[in-house]
Amino acid sequence: MKKWVFFIFSLLQIVWLAGCTEKSYEPIERDQEFIASFNIQEPSLDFIDEDGNTLATWVFDQAYSGAVLLGDDRILLYGHQIGAIDVYTISTGEKRYSKKVAIGTTNVYYDDSIQQFFIANSKNNTVTSFDQEGNALATQQIGNYPMSMTSYKDKLYIVNFKDTKLSVLNMKNLMIEQEWPIQKSSHGIAVLEETHELWIGGHGEGSSPNRTVKKYDLTTGKQHGEIEMPLMPVGLKKTNDTVFVVSHGHNILYAADFAGTIKWQQEVGANPFVVEQFKDYIVVAGYDDHTLHFIKDGQQDKTVDVGKGAFQLLVREEK
Repeated sequence: MKKWVFFIFSLLQIVWLAGCTEKSYEPIERDQEFIASFNIQEPSLDFIDEDGNTLATWVFDQAYSGAVLLGDDRILLYGHQIGAIDVYTISTGEKRYSKKVAIGTTNVYYDDSIQQFFIANSKNNTVTSFDQEGNALATQQIGNYPMSMTSYKDKLYIVNFKDTKLSVLNMKNLMIEQEWPIQKSSHGIAVLEETHELWIGGHGEGSSPNRTVKKYDLTTGKQHGEIEMPLMPVGLKKTNDTVFVVSHGHNILYAADFAGTIKWQQEVGANPFVVEQFKDYIVVAGYDDHTLHFIKDGQQDKTVDVGKGAFQLLVREEK
């Protein structure tokens, strides 16, 4: 009888320990530069180097819908239908911590200057600030379905996707400082310090898809004009002298100067949502072709196959 009890107890210990063991992933050295494709159809992360080689692939068993880098060696994973965020250390591949959050996370934005991240939530229409260890600092009620976010100096700019206003918040306390009128279903955002403007793209609604990127004054929110970039320009990336925009309705990558003049354009990818700069390349993620397209000097240089549904790009480079 004692032997049987001991066997059952030992078996329970093994089951308990197995359940408590966190899954870890292939680590990536801290000095390794990469561009990572977050893929949402079958949630995974592909880490790619400058030569197009896959450094590692992290495959998840959670229905994550997004990821963001927290500094140089942490990555935060979130899901719209998941009531928690998970933060992993890239150089070890191990989970650092998990924190409960409200269901409905649409986006997470990290500001390196203050080392805080911000979670937009579509269920309760809030944005919440956190320190790097996941401790909540402040929460603010804003417009309907907050999603795209960026920051400039001490301001946090949030596009409310299902609303007709953009919220401007003080990053330290999340107090609302301004609300600007914008087009409903706006998405994609970039700050142009050189022209003191905020550029915003969007999907449009129903039978009236959006065809333009709109330019707003960073201080007043007054619209300065718009740039024709059909169809549904939703991904924006500002570099030293160019703003790159992907329009997923026509699978087009546009390159515009800061005045809004289009310098060149080309068809790239299948249903692209995002564009990023990595080293000497402009990289576009094709959602439907599951491919990263590396553009150099206005021409496609190479392609890299990634997981299904490439939806976000995360870049780590030496500063």
